[in-house]
Amino acid sequence: MRALFAPLAAAALTLVAAPASAQLAPPNDAGVTWGHIHLTVEDVGLHERIWTEHFGGNAVQKGPLHTVRLPSTVMIFTEREPTGPSRGSGVDHFGFSVPDLAAFLERWQADGFEVEAEFEGYGGRPQAYITVPDGIRVELQEIPDLDVPAEPYHVHIYTRGDVEELRDWYVDLFSMTPRVRGSIPVTADVPGMNVSFGAAEGEVSGTRGRAVDHIGFEVDDLKAFTDRLTALGIEFDVAYREIDSIELAIAFFTDPSGVYIELTEGLDRY
Repeated sequence: MRALFAPLAAAALTLVAAPASAQLAPPNDAGVTWGHIHLTVEDVGLHERIWTEHFGGNAVQKGPLHTVRLPSTVMIFTEREPTGPSRGSGVDHFGFSVPDLAAFLERWQADGFEVEAEFEGYGGRPQAYITVPDGIRVELQEIPDLDVPAEPYHVHIYTRGDVEELRDWYVDLFSMTPRVRGSIPVTADVPGMNVSFGAAEGEVSGTRGRAVDHIGFEVDDLKAFTDRLTALGIEFDVAYREIDSIELAIAFFTDPSGVYIELTEGLDRY
């Protein structure tokens, strides 16, 4: 598989522009926007090639941190064997829109990667699930007038608890806007991303160590924001800190369903 893929990937990486804006969406009134999806993968180089060649991203490295910049989000990678796939964890999958689904799937399969299922989605829209190496489940939908190779549009969280209660927790914490998305009744928007919530049929593990290790929100004045969350009773797994080597301020906590969340300040300059 990699022998077929490598020449195309090398060409894609050669054309990557110099690091600039991550093109994150402008923040909401609370200073919050969508930031990133952090993957645990066995081969960072392979994933950089996948997310640049197939999804049209730009590879950006800050110190030890490997990332791929995409519209409204950044993919970040830790090289380590994941403890399990995304399915069965709190973040079951995330979704991208593409302009031509059939063409995307043809290229995907030609490179030896798996298509889990093709189906007709809400409103008759062509959709599919693909499996990215390391067990990362990605949903695709076709938006023919899209002017980029791929654009993220949702992250899907599953819980054994009350779905609406979890949605409302996100809405209150991040000043998100609740709405129905197609046939999915319980979702909420933050600039740059829809977060959808579903009831899990089986057990759900926390995300730490899994293929989708955590999700991230970018926040203006992160120190003040974390102070406010602490006053609201949020317990941080990693308290606010500034990391010069990656030019970020960060903090981590865990949502009520076991999804690990990172808050950052500075990712919009990647």
